[in-house]
Amino acid sequence: MVPAELAVELIWSPLRGEWRRLTLQLPEGSTVVEALRASQWFNEADLQALKAGIWSKLRPLDTPLRDGDRVEVYRPLTVDPKEARRQRYQATGRRIVTRHRPLGKKA
Repeated sequence: MVPAELAVELIWSPLRGEWRRLTLQLPEGSTVVEALRASQWFNEADLQALKAGIWSKLRPLDTPLRDGDRVEVYRPLTVDPKEARRQRYQATGRRIVTRHRPLGKKA
């Protein structure tokens, strides 16, 4: 009997504007940390300090994977998002408006 395998996609951006993508075949029951090890992108000593998620949701490294999962490795923020917004406003003088709900009438 052939052991079941999972197809998992691993995404990482080591630098701004640079993306790495890797498709891994892992044994069933593998965890996030095992996917990170299989990629050989990270030192063993650095693994516990990494922040990773599955489909944009932060997850512990011991989270079991399912077939078709996308594991994402997150870089630490270099600037607080609120501070970056203030700096952009000071530089341009224009307010940055974001909309978190669809345009149209309020529900």
